[in-house]
Amino acid sequence: MNQDALIYLKNISKSYGSQMVLDDFNLYIRENEFLTLLGPSGCGKTTTLRILGGFETPDKGTVLFNNEDITNLSPNKRQLNTVFQKYALFTHMNIAENIAFGLKIKGKSKSYIDDKIKYALKLVNLDGYEKRMPDSLSGGQQQRIAIARAIVNEPKVLLLDEPLGALDLKLRQDMQYELIRLKNELGITFIYVTHDQEEALTMSDTIVVMNQGYIQQIGTPEKIYNEPENAFVADFIGDSNILDGIMVKDELVQILGANFSCVDSGFGLNKPVDVVIRPEDVELVDEKDGTITGTVTHLIFKGVHYEMEVTANGFEWLVHSTNCFPVGTKVGIHVKPFNIQIMNKPESEDEEASHVEE
Repeated sequence: MNQDALIYLKNISKSYGSQMVLDDFNLYIRENEFLTLLGPSGCGKTTTLRILGGFETPDKGTVLFNNEDITNLSPNKRQLNTVFQKYALFTHMNIAENIAFGLKIKGKSKSYIDDKIKYALKLVNLDGYEKRMPDSLSGGQQQRIAIARAIVNEPKVLLLDEPLGALDLKLRQDMQYELIRLKNELGITFIYVTHDQEEALTMSDTIVVMNQGYIQQIGTPEKIYNEPENAFVADFIGDSNILDGIMVKDELVQILGANFSCVDSGFGLNKPVDVVIRPEDVELVDEKDGTITGTVTHLIFKGVHYEMEVTANGFEWLVHSTNCFPVGTKVGIHVKPFNIQIMNKPESEDEEASHVEE
């Protein structure tokens, strides 16, 4: 086991009826890490969180916390607290009573509870809200109260299940920064579930990309975005041009009949591969200067950049550029060698890329 790991999910399998949700799943989570489980609906990320929180029991495998087996421990005995998408505030209780609920169950003194309520409200920037009722608060404020209620119990780990899903875009972005600030101030481990790639890239120290119960890739946001391990990760994280290629030899790949220099090696000779090129890495140049040529077929202004589609050699290239090329313009396409990502083609549709972080 990784000695730095606070939590180790070891050989976890979970089925509902005939549907396998997690299959021999392994994951290390370090102390003070902001780790995000990212993937499409049904990939197993919420089931993973519920197993961690004690709301589900795996069919097989072990959950270790600080080297102790907590697989069958009830949720209230774990040093973890969960914040759900539906905030589950008690509507008949005011804010102070909501925050104090867990502390009262633990039999803490009134003065201790009062201090903790004040501390938690200050931390989530809602000082003076003690007497307010939940239904008088906005969605973002209710979310912060749900977080405050979890924080006062001093968990070692905070589990967050799509907690920003019900908020509008501006509020969601504000709450992302709030969560980063809280994580840094509190020094606790955050385990966050989302299907929103931007959220994952913005907040995480580590992203775990999941699909069909398997881990596809684990890494920093930069690594996941810039060096996806397979076409699924490349397609799920941001926009990508994903093309069939032939690895002619080391550092030379054939795409759509044209040879492009790249920096990858070790794939063999004339080997079929997947090629990923991000839209911002496609350079539109004069026709005579491109590796291949094409025609601009669509153009949208996105504020920060122009988004264009360029038909070249039978493929619709997605291009992001600060330069505008009107529809109908003949252009050359150039891609720098280090901006071309080469990946092995999977042998089967659900082949998993990796199980355990290296």
